[in-house]
Amino acid sequence: MVKWRGFAGRLGRYLPSQPGVSCPALLWRATSSVAKAVSGARQLKRPEELPGTGSLGTLYWLFVRGYLLHTHHLQIISKKMYGPIWKSTVGPLLNINIGSPEILEELLRQEGKYPIRSDMVLWKEHRDKRHLSYGPFTEDGERWHRLRQVLNKRMLKPSEAVLYADAINEVVSDLIEHLEEERRKSSSGVKVEDMANLLYQFALEGISYILFETRIGCLEKQIPTETKNFIDAIGYMFKNSVFVTFLPKWTRDVLPFWNRYLQSWDTIFAFGKKLIDQKMVDLEKHLEQGEEVSGYLTYLLTNGQLSHEEIYGSIAELLLAGVDTTSNTLSWALYHLARNPDIQEALYQEVANVAPKDKIPETKDITKMPLLKAVVKETLRLYPVVPTNARIIAEKEVVIRGYKFPKDTLFVLAHYVISHDETNFPDPDCFLPRRWLRDQREMPPHPFSSIPFGYGVRACVGRRIAELEMHLALARIIQKFLIRPDPQSTEVKPLARIVLVPDKPINLDFLDRRTMP
Repeated sequence: MVKWRGFAGRLGRYLPSQPGVSCPALLWRATSSVAKAVSGARQLKRPEELPGTGSLGTLYWLFVRGYLLHTHHLQIISKKMYGPIWKSTVGPLLNINIGSPEILEELLRQEGKYPIRSDMVLWKEHRDKRHLSYGPFTEDGERWHRLRQVLNKRMLKPSEAVLYADAINEVVSDLIEHLEEERRKSSSGVKVEDMANLLYQFALEGISYILFETRIGCLEKQIPTETKNFIDAIGYMFKNSVFVTFLPKWTRDVLPFWNRYLQSWDTIFAFGKKLIDQKMVDLEKHLEQGEEVSGYLTYLLTNGQLSHEEIYGSIAELLLAGVDTTSNTLSWALYHLARNPDIQEALYQEVANVAPKDKIPETKDITKMPLLKAVVKETLRLYPVVPTNARIIAEKEVVIRGYKFPKDTLFVLAHYVISHDETNFPDPDCFLPRRWLRDQREMPPHPFSSIPFGYGVRACVGRRIAELEMHLALARIIQKFLIRPDPQSTEVKPLARIVLVPDKPINLDFLDRRTMP
């Protein structure tokens, strides 16, 4: 400190004075501030100093304690043990886990122009091994930005999603018929088994109709063989992803999971490529005859901004991104509505007031159904489809809560524990849709407390279509059926298989409202 005083005194002679304040005093204040800033910078901690687990600790929790399929619950345990930001090591990777909305906002507002999704490593490995183009989830940097600019058009805005409402309602009508058929086949005449599987077929048919501009038969009584193989491949890909993610790479030559994973992706790409190639043939015929063409795939094929290889990769990824969100969210929503008859009745009254019995709800009707939207929001809060994803901030260092993280740090966004934060959501494990209604809450939750579709430039490109599918399907189902739990069913809980899925089939009773007094 003597050196600082001497330095200030010597330079003070050359500085202009202020009335009542000596120049040395001014300089002393300035140099003191500099000293504090330098001292503060030195006090920033390294990522390794965070509380958390090493490689052995992570393996212990996943395999010994059995949390491999319950990593969402492990988030809650970890936050209680270590606080809202903690480290975990998986193999050679140091993960920085973010478990509060405030810290999540602090991080995401620093992510820059080209944020990187590091949770797509396995998808990239398949593309690299098979020499295929990346899509919007696997691509990074300027190439990703260019790709997203093209894909965003005709999809990202609510006004653009409306273009697909007729196609979605067509598929919803088939879903209603399918529900009727399943009821008739049951011994009780009202039970529908395994709602998640049925709604998965609905969601896949809906997004395929939009992306491929053709029906693929997921809701037919006899599903076409190629479509059945395609559906199975998606399921196998996700299931094998869990094992491949956590097992060391040397096991790939010993255990079957890696080859099954690759083969599943091969089937997915082959199915998509065949439909896209067929669409190109159809387009040429229509254009030769001078006919007007429209649709999402038509837009991608005719605007000349993407190569055919880029379209193959992009459609495959968009397809998978849209299915689980719609099917799982609808499954959980119906599960909870069946167990909360008061909420279900209020929702029915809302739908009936806007769309009477025989009227098919349209997009404009959904804007008058706040409880319907709240049910979907609350379901996504309770069961974020992707309970964990990740970011790499590649452009700069990041400082958060006294820790300095270098470029390329791997941040894990623990969405499940964030959306179950008691501070923002009292009774966080309860299904309470009204908490989202403006006139029934004292304060809105933190804006980053539930972001199931992501945030910023890497937010889900298909969000508006997924929301429209869920709203139109749920409105039609509630309009037609009174839903009750299957008397023989037990409580259903989520499992983390990359996405959150039910741990057992969701079986429900569907009573036709037209036959009720």
